[in-house]
Amino acid sequence: MSKKHRYNQTYTNEHLNQIAFPLGGIGAGMMCLEGTGALSHFSLRGKPNVFNTPLTFSALCVKGETNVARVLEGPVPKHRVFGHPNAGSGQNRANDGLPRCTGAVFKARFPFATITLKDATLTLKTTITGWSPFVPGDADGSSLPVAVMEYAFANTSDKPVEAVYSFHSANVFGTDERCSITRTADGFVCRREPADDAPWEDGSYSATVKESDVSVSAQWFRGGWFDPLTMIWKSVADGATPDGEFTDGEPSRGASLYVPFTLPPGKKKTITLNLAWHAPISDIRVGADVECGCSSDSCDEAAPKRTHSPWYAGTFPDIAAVKAYWKRSAAKLRRKSKAFGRCFHDTTLPDEVVEAISANLSILKSPTVMRQPDGRLWTYEGCTDNEGCCHGSCTHVWNYAQAIPHLFPDLERTLRRTEFHESQDERGHQEYRVSLPIRSTPAHEAAPADGQCGGIMKMYRDWRISGDTEWLRSMWPRVRQSLDYCIELWDPDHEGVLREPQFNTYDIFFWGRNGMCTSFYLGALKAAVAMADALGDDAPLYTELLDKGRNEMESDLWNGKYFFQKIQWDGLRAKPPSVEEPGGYSPEALAIMEKEGPKYQYGDGCLSDGVLGAWLGMVCGVGEFLDEQKVESHLLAVYEHNFREDLSRHANPQRPTYALGDEAGLLLCSWPRGGELSLPFVYSNEVWTGIEYQVASHLMALGHVDKGLDIVRAVRDRYDGRWRNPFDEYECGHWYARALSSYAMIQGLTGVRYDAVDKVLHLAPRIDGDFRAFLCTATGFGTVGVKDGEPFVEVKSGTIPFDRIAYSPREAR
Repeated sequence: MSKKHRYNQTYTNEHLNQIAFPLGGIGAGMMCLEGTGALSHFSLRGKPNVFNTPLTFSALCVKGETNVARVLEGPVPKHRVFGHPNAGSGQNRANDGLPRCTGAVFKARFPFATITLKDATLTLKTTITGWSPFVPGDADGSSLPVAVMEYAFANTSDKPVEAVYSFHSANVFGTDERCSITRTADGFVCRREPADDAPWEDGSYSATVKESDVSVSAQWFRGGWFDPLTMIWKSVADGATPDGEFTDGEPSRGASLYVPFTLPPGKKKTITLNLAWHAPISDIRVGADVECGCSSDSCDEAAPKRTHSPWYAGTFPDIAAVKAYWKRSAAKLRRKSKAFGRCFHDTTLPDEVVEAISANLSILKSPTVMRQPDGRLWTYEGCTDNEGCCHGSCTHVWNYAQAIPHLFPDLERTLRRTEFHESQDERGHQEYRVSLPIRSTPAHEAAPADGQCGGIMKMYRDWRISGDTEWLRSMWPRVRQSLDYCIELWDPDHEGVLREPQFNTYDIFFWGRNGMCTSFYLGALKAAVAMADALGDDAPLYTELLDKGRNEMESDLWNGKYFFQKIQWDGLRAKPPSVEEPGGYSPEALAIMEKEGPKYQYGDGCLSDGVLGAWLGMVCGVGEFLDEQKVESHLLAVYEHNFREDLSRHANPQRPTYALGDEAGLLLCSWPRGGELSLPFVYSNEVWTGIEYQVASHLMALGHVDKGLDIVRAVRDRYDGRWRNPFDEYECGHWYARALSSYAMIQGLTGVRYDAVDKVLHLAPRIDGDFRAFLCTATGFGTVGVKDGEPFVEVKSGTIPFDRIAYSPREAR
């Protein structure tokens, strides 16, 4: 029986199996630090390459009468032995057969991860720390193409120890005739020259240390079979420090660096390995092109061959520039990253919540998130093994993600710029998937109701976070245009609820009135009324629709326990589905429609996202627009009927690996009152972590902390390292953006929200007694909480200017 993982603590033994902790910058590419200390998932060209694990490893030789040499990693996880592609040939990672340490303990304190190695035969205790910069408010410093591995050695014996540390790496960009390796004073640079017709093949990768006596060998043995690694290990085992490079023009397959050192008894030494890369252009161009009569080379429509280039390539012309900047800035960025990590983890919030939030911040270091040279954010929903998945900063998926607007609000506002400009046409129709490079996108036939209405609430949120009313004023005409389009498309009769078919995050249309999309609509109306009032604009229609819609939803779409859907497919302006429908309306599907309505609805079901718009309104600071008791009742029904402690008897013909067997999870929907449709919406039987965190944080905010924690524990028990990576909550792809809803649990538990417009810090805890929690604003971060019954703020970085704390103790409510 496996020992249960303790939340926010260490991972050991089988819980190390799947750990892969992303290192890299926002939109800069990544590599991952595994639970044993290995490096993997090298994805340095702007797209994921999940199974790309070139030969890279660090080693230590302790000299003596008999040298002891070890790869500085823990035992090879057993899942790598068999069951992967080409396992039958007996090879996986080339260095898996080399001697390594007998044990490892992994601990994450984002953005740092620490591995303590165990081996009784080594007289040096070894600790590995992997990290890359992550400083809230400093998007550029957090977007560098670098990763750092710190190897700390401690002599616990009573005698001096003579040893050699070494790092070995194949050329991660290839080994053909266009690849080369060059020695430098502090390490080496691997380079791949681009072909004339493939500029995206350009790539450089460097490994350096700050050691005056480093030896560098850029002349790995050339031969067949297993010759190179055989000769490398002989050098390691002998405690040798070879130096040199080939001079005959032949490319080397890889390079090594060696650092000899002597450590007196009781002393420590840290060798810092700096890894950097520079892949200035990709072969990624996503989305269709708008016809344009422009002749300018700078116009994306006029330059259809232009592909994505990462932000750092517009700042650093080559790998030398990256290395030079990193040499100047590494100490400062480490100090600032450490300050953030300490502050974030200086909290009394439940361990499972802290673990869930911090683990999912790894998404920001994955290839899910990208930046253009102009600094603008562009995102996928997640990543397949070799490509980004579901392109275009998808508005209805990124509705859930609440980390970036607080940690990097300037980056988040670039998403609003794109949504309300390049993605929005003269009608107000908003394309929910924008092209890359960012440019005007031909209109899709469907705009998602949840995505477009959610963008209006997020506009309100970003204004209150930034305090920049002039920015809001400049955006307001486009925001109003967007809302007017929503009204005309989905509520043409001005009922205050959405009746016409609504495309949404489940990749289908909801036909007729329903709680989910109408809650988004009401939230958008409430936000628009507030923004119009602040700008001195008149919006009587929005107020009228908000009042009517609230009354309609709370009466017509309420069954006494939860909000539901009234399916309608006739009597609408939209045409009913037909055999020609892209969704696949076969004759038998049309027969079902005659009885139940269009495919893929939820009807009388209890939908976990049934009041999602109310949740988004809460985390955006829009305020209440639905009866709180009814919202609370809906969430309690979701917990009662959709949360399953054991899924082994649950039938899921859809995508089961998110949660299955005896695992616990929150289903997207159930039908406790009967009426389950023959073909309910396509993901209804699944479990998505982003929705689990959304529901958990909303339950917490309404005082049901224990129920919210039940859901959070179910997620983190599934992602405990045995079968799934704790730092990769997947949905439609790895590092799926929806899981960033986890950040909302800070607000759910503490009620903390900073309003930069009114200079008010709101604090309404749902937990008893004194507490400490992380707070991040556009101008600084720190700790917020209650001590001896009184609210407090401790600013750790920057400033958090506020005139008052609007404190509402739990007992007073």
